[in-house]
Amino acid sequence: MIDELGFEAIWEDAPGPKWQALFARHWQRYRSWFLHEGERARATYAESSRMLEVHMPELVPTYRLLCELAGGGDLEARMLSMWRPPSYLSGCSQAVWTRDEPMLVRNYDYAPERLEGTILGTGWEGRRVIGMSDCLWGLLDGVNDAGLAVSLAFGGRDVVGEGFGVPLVLRYLLQVCSTVVEACVVLERLPYHLSHSLTLADRSGAFVTAYVSPDRGATFRDIELATNHQGEVEWPAHADATRSVEREQAIAQALAEAADPGEFAGRFLRPPLYSAAYASGMGTLYTAIYRPASGTAEFRWPGIAWHHSFGRFDEGQRVARLLEASAA
Repeated sequence: MIDELGFEAIWEDAPGPKWQALFARHWQRYRSWFLHEGERARATYAESSRMLEVHMPELVPTYRLLCELAGGGDLEARMLSMWRPPSYLSGCSQAVWTRDEPMLVRNYDYAPERLEGTILGTGWEGRRVIGMSDCLWGLLDGVNDAGLAVSLAFGGRDVVGEGFGVPLVLRYLLQVCSTVVEACVVLERLPYHLSHSLTLADRSGAFVTAYVSPDRGATFRDIELATNHQGEVEWPAHADATRSVEREQAIAQALAEAADPGEFAGRFLRPPLYSAAYASGMGTLYTAIYRPASGTAEFRWPGIAWHHSFGRFDEGQRVARLLEASAA
């Protein structure tokens, strides 16, 4: 089993050699994932690019540049569109601290060998974004310079549909939206591949949790937290395996009991929110803390904290040790 993970932080205003190196490092793994159901299971380039132009036109110039940097191949372009990708499951816990300065905190629970581990800072199309990269230009969570933060958690439903993979949805929100209200308008019109819960906060203190899915579209709840079910448990086996209800209760308790944001964020590095279920692909790989009002991002592991901001982005590497079940 993997007992430690390497993370890197890179900043690149426009896609160039740093992103190209990221692509080269991860492409074979993504290629295998993209094709594991057979090439015919994936959308054609014509369909993929057309859907991006219809639903996310603001991303098209960057998408085309990334395709060029990736070598201009058909398969690369289809994967980067994130239209009708293969399915994937994750855990995750997330919540917004609403007292004083708003703060979005999340744990990302997934298989260690499938994590990119890149904190990516970008200035694409004039919008600065910091977040944890996934699918090479999508995001698992992040914050933009307009003061909007968002993170994702799998929604606990086994329905699959015609739509975009959620990492690209997060990238799109942070590229084109400045507030929670604007993001909700966008979420209402997008098609989704799987069910996910997105928790959003902005610098004004506004927050929302959006339940998105292929068959229900987007619905919005005025709640500060999400784990891996959308209101009611609809996939009991997954909820039990990920302790989704128990984690939801732990977050609610932390929100009620924590005296300050530091104490609240600290709860995410303790069980049941911190998971050591790495063997089943649902262990906690990092904790992210976003403060949209100040434009800061902090990534934590036991004994390690890595700070970034739009004023001072700390490029480099860190190695995080994964806790064993007995230690967590």
